[in-house]
Amino acid sequence: MLIYILRRLALALSVILATLVSTFLLFFAGPSDPAQAMCPETRCNAERLAQITKSLGLDKPLTQQFTDYFGGLFVGRRYEYAGQTIDCGAPCLGFSFRTRLPVGEMIFTRFPNTVVLALMAAVIFVVIGVTVGIIAATRRGSKTDRVLIGSSQVLGAIPYYILALLFSLYLVVLYPVLPAFVPFGSNPVTYLAGMLAPAIILGVVYASSYARYTRNSMIETLSMDYVRTARSKGINERSVLLKHGLRAALSPIVTILGLDIAGLLAGTLVTERIFNVDGIGKQALDALRADDLPVILGTVLVAAAAVVIANLVVDILYSYIDPRVRLS
Repeated sequence: MLIYILRRLALALSVILATLVSTFLLFFAGPSDPAQAMCPETRCNAERLAQITKSLGLDKPLTQQFTDYFGGLFVGRRYEYAGQTIDCGAPCLGFSFRTRLPVGEMIFTRFPNTVVLALMAAVIFVVIGVTVGIIAATRRGSKTDRVLIGSSQVLGAIPYYILALLFSLYLVVLYPVLPAFVPFGSNPVTYLAGMLAPAIILGVVYASSYARYTRNSMIETLSMDYVRTARSKGINERSVLLKHGLRAALSPIVTILGLDIAGLLAGTLVTERIFNVDGIGKQALDALRADDLPVILGTVLVAAAAVVIANLVVDILYSYIDPRVRLS
């Protein structure tokens, strides 16, 4: 087990490093010109453009920019800006071109909002999706099965942004059945209540897929020999379904769950924009519009780390969820 985990950690670090190099080259060696984007006028004269380029450190060779950035992730770095020396502690993700604030501070002050939204949505779509999938699988071919799975297919066929817009418009704006998002303050209850609307729409839409995944996996598992043996021994049907069937059927579900949670942690861009949740997804969209490359790069690195860690956790959980799987 330890050797397997170490191998996976080495692979995870290589993926993050490859993401760092490719993203850095894509943004900083690409055609985008952050100095031009920061000009208050439509166009800057050459002297003003050169001043902005130097103040951002974009006049240095690309290799030096990357070396400074990579080293800052481990030992921090110092910035020279407007005649002042600014220290950035490790892990240093740089400073925003627009606000001159540390990118790490900007991301991790908003990251908790994204985490809370992702976890609330995950609880909703796992509970609803797995429950509906089990009911449909145990009533395979019945009217209940057709209604449940048919409804999930119809829901999954509608573009998500349309559902989110309608949900926000009618249940938050026009008829405030659910409260709007408010930043975290002295009242956690108000904060969590403001997260309900985006979490519910995310959870319901994701649950439509999990219902189909769970149904198909349960049908396949319930046809296995060991399940028939358990039934022939007179074991209670509830125990057969939950202990023998569901436990083995959860393996593919856990794989999808890990990737979905990692994607949600990387930033629910559309949801955060529609419901005005101050998370890293909304921040990334704002940075993209402003050509604020350090913020975009920092968000990509955080997203890559979330995906890699989620995959590692899922692989380790396999041996505990499904007794047929053993890591070596």
